[in-house]
Amino acid sequence: MGAVDPDEPDELSSDILRDVPLFRELQRVLFSGSGPINWELARQVGIASAVGDRPDPEPSEEDRAGLEATVRAAELAVADLTGLEPPAEVAHVEAIRRARWVDANTHGLRPLFEPAAERLSSAMSEATRDELPLAGDEEPGLEGLAGMQALLGRVSPLIVGTQLGVALGHLGRKVLGQYEIPVPRAGQQALQFVLPNIEALEREWDLPPQEFRAWVALHEVAHAFQLGRSWVHEHVLAQVRELARGLSFDLSGIEERLAGFDLADPEGLQEALGDPAALLGQTLSDEQQLIVRRIQALIAVAEGHADHVMEALGRKMLGEYARIDEAMRRRREGRGEEDRLVERMLGVEVQPEHERAGREFCDRVAEATDERTLARMWESADQLPSMPELEEPTLWLARTV
Repeated sequence: MGAVDPDEPDELSSDILRDVPLFRELQRVLFSGSGPINWELARQVGIASAVGDRPDPEPSEEDRAGLEATVRAAELAVADLTGLEPPAEVAHVEAIRRARWVDANTHGLRPLFEPAAERLSSAMSEATRDELPLAGDEEPGLEGLAGMQALLGRVSPLIVGTQLGVALGHLGRKVLGQYEIPVPRAGQQALQFVLPNIEALEREWDLPPQEFRAWVALHEVAHAFQLGRSWVHEHVLAQVRELARGLSFDLSGIEERLAGFDLADPEGLQEALGDPAALLGQTLSDEQQLIVRRIQALIAVAEGHADHVMEALGRKMLGEYARIDEAMRRRREGRGEEDRLVERMLGVEVQPEHERAGREFCDRVAEATDERTLARMWESADQLPSMPELEEPTLWLARTV
């Protein structure tokens, strides 16, 4: 047997690795897609985090039929109170597993996350081009500019995909429906309820299932009547794109965190990535701060209006409304930083004081006028209240009524 030349590539080893199922799957996930976010990685990380070793049973047709009946009652009640037309998604009800919720949101939230991720990828490439000029006229290898840019072109989607997967996975263990992240989704065709989480909360708080599911249905239907309107998604997406265009990222912080980047050490990688909102930390101009406040005002008033509608209807429709509302209030107050990761990664985290302002705005406008006047804010983007108008509803009334 001849001696092995150490300078020759070990083609046999490479071929063997390619034949190992684990490495083939790893390669498929890491190099799937060509956009600014590795959505397949986000999906798999999210599902693994949401499900783990916990039971995630498929809901039964009986569960779905029961939820549909409560949705139909909630739909009629919300339409009668607000005068708003039901959105198409309310017509179809799904009872789903945690894994299905993660899968649905890796598709539905895609348009809202990709503008900032594209800006991050561009910023990393620009930094590489500025810091690594080509030496002479030689064709660059992996040590050259082209190789480094190619590497960063892969790393950026991995960073965002991993962190988004962690955030969605954490929420997937808790959310009751899609609108606990109160933003519109792309192509939403159904109203979805995460039954394993609903059942877990019923057990934890000893809540009557029929009434609690009616409460959840009211929450989801109230949000669907607002955020399911076609113009809302386009409006929010336009704001997100405008915000992303001017983002500047802390690339030095990213470089420090990724020092020693090793895909073979998932725990070390997660520790290096740390807080996704801090990792993707950005500086905002005054104009961008105004955009953020517009989006925050929309989310705050959507939350406030849903709570307002639910109280107006829930006290009439549910005998156990007060007990359920108290349990859900405590649950909301117990939210930690991890529960707001998706909003923070979008750069539009809504603070408790914003939520209170949204609720007080709705209560005061309805008291001064009526429910249908309040619901006019969902007619168009021009009718939405600004943050100053949330704090002083008479300004909104003077402008719109």
